[in-house]
Amino acid sequence: MLRSEEIIAAVEAFPVGLFGIVSILFLTPYFSRIILQIQLQPQEFITGLAMFNCMPTTLSSGVALTQLAGGNSALALAMTVISNMLGIFIVPLSLKKFVADGVGMTLPTQQLFKSLVLTILIPLLLGKVLRESFKDVADFVDRNRKLFSGISALFLSLVPWTQVSKSKSLLLTVKPTVFLVAIGLGTLLHLTLLIFNIVAVSALSAISGGRKSTFSRKENASALILVASQKTLPVMVAVIQPLGNAFGEPGLLVLPCVAAHLNQIILDSFLVNFLRPKRPLQ
Repeated sequence: MLRSEEIIAAVEAFPVGLFGIVSILFLTPYFSRIILQIQLQPQEFITGLAMFNCMPTTLSSGVALTQLAGGNSALALAMTVISNMLGIFIVPLSLKKFVADGVGMTLPTQQLFKSLVLTILIPLLLGKVLRESFKDVADFVDRNRKLFSGISALFLSLVPWTQVSKSKSLLLTVKPTVFLVAIGLGTLLHLTLLIFNIVAVSALSAISGGRKSTFSRKENASALILVASQKTLPVMVAVIQPLGNAFGEPGLLVLPCVAAHLNQIILDSFLVNFLRPKRPLQ
């Protein structure tokens, strides 16, 4: 469903998009070091959240929420696509630096890179080639975007579900209070990323020209705050699969991230009401 012209439309907000990508892939992963200082049993809950924090932004919800907020959806789409593409190369390095070194483990970077190329890059390139080579395919997809979005959402939800299901016996041994704590930590992580990006946008706006700055335009700021503060779950699962049990039981690693993924969408749905331009009273 990716339209190249939609990404090109974001060029005029290039500085905002560039900072958004830097925030997603290079700045926010630093919070993983803080997350790993927390002690909680099973420790996989903490390790999973630290890994989740190193992921690129969500594949669709950030763009959808930006549209609802009246933000720059072209900019949101550009940050989403570019961060997920670059994430194929950067996520393995971030996991090694911020997570593997922190828990004293060796990360098979080359194996992980091959897995991400196979599960993310190749399907994206094949889809793009099909779209650009056959106009009928592009027209059919554009006419049925809601259908394809629904199918995509269904398949994406099956990915973490299968991982969690594999660890059913272990999950039943986890106390509900521990899981609630993990949910709270995931929610706190998202609020921290929101505050970080809000402060960063305000600072960059003041430095780069105040009200005349491209960072000061509300539609650009809304896109950056929403997209750069979210993390994607499917890429997290794609990362865990080739690692086996290197960081612990996969289902335990994924479970708090499922909750964190859902909570960030719920929280941002409320935030959209504050970011949306106010209509004048009639």
